[in-house]
Amino acid sequence: MLSYRGSPTKKLNIYVSEGNFDAIARPAGGYIWDRCAEAGVSYRSYGEWIENGKTPKDPGKARVKALEGHFDPYFRSFDLNYPDQKRADRFIEELKRFEKEGEMPRLQILRLPNDHTAGTQVGKHTPIALVADNDLALGRVVEAVSHSKFWRDTAIFVVEDDAQNGSDHVDAHRTVALVISPYTKRGQVDSSLYSTTSMLRTMELILALAPMTQFDAAARPMYNSFQVTADLRPYDHVPAQVDLNEKNTATAWGAKLSEKFDLTREDAVDDLLLNEVIWHSIRGPNSKMPAPVRAAFVVPHVKKDKKDDDD
Repeated sequence: MLSYRGSPTKKLNIYVSEGNFDAIARPAGGYIWDRCAEAGVSYRSYGEWIENGKTPKDPGKARVKALEGHFDPYFRSFDLNYPDQKRADRFIEELKRFEKEGEMPRLQILRLPNDHTAGTQVGKHTPIALVADNDLALGRVVEAVSHSKFWRDTAIFVVEDDAQNGSDHVDAHRTVALVISPYTKRGQVDSSLYSTTSMLRTMELILALAPMTQFDAAARPMYNSFQVTADLRPYDHVPAQVDLNEKNTATAWGAKLSEKFDLTREDAVDDLLLNEVIWHSIRGPNSKMPAPVRAAFVVPHVKKDKKDDDD
């Protein structure tokens, strides 16, 4: 259900994504909603490619024509001052409406952005509070869908926005990916090497959409995560174990540095600086943050003998 952007071009101080500089960034095959429109597949966006209204009470606007009439104008997009709980409330409200109407859009893109965090900017919610807010909102959404009439025919795909520079011991690009459905294998680990395009390709196959580029066309679908028999047991969310209202104080590590961060839009902050602030605020001022790991994933090929080459 979730699909996200790349990083800003920092040297030019522009953000090539979500309709900005679309003439440059737009792929020849369009976006996934363009593929849905071509195939007659219903779709709806909650916060993705949407420009917020001036206040939460003001309606948002679609950044691209294909989303006009296919988004919720009162679902708040990126705004760290707006709780993900309210975003979950709004989506669940929409889900109940769909149940009454009898059907819901086949592709829905739902944005829960607060795991970006505000660093330790004084007066903003702490990184722990914002990530917990994000986790709880996702849990509530999954619970609502799994208890709905649509659960038997639903697959929820979850991926973190812009995993590119984290302190991961395998590779800085590695991130959490979740697939939630009656047809996913529970209690098993899928160790297949997937990419974001693998997730995208799996969605396309489920919806019978043509691939948009050579990258999703060639990506490995997430076959190993699924099973034939449906397990219709619903999910129940776990309440937050931390204070969702906790705020940063002036004594937090990196508070002065965080005051310089531009939090008005996603990914405007230097990722290494933000990672360092979050690391020390959570792990302690004397804890050394590991350098990002850049791993190479190489598939070896057996060299053919001369006879094979001649053939």
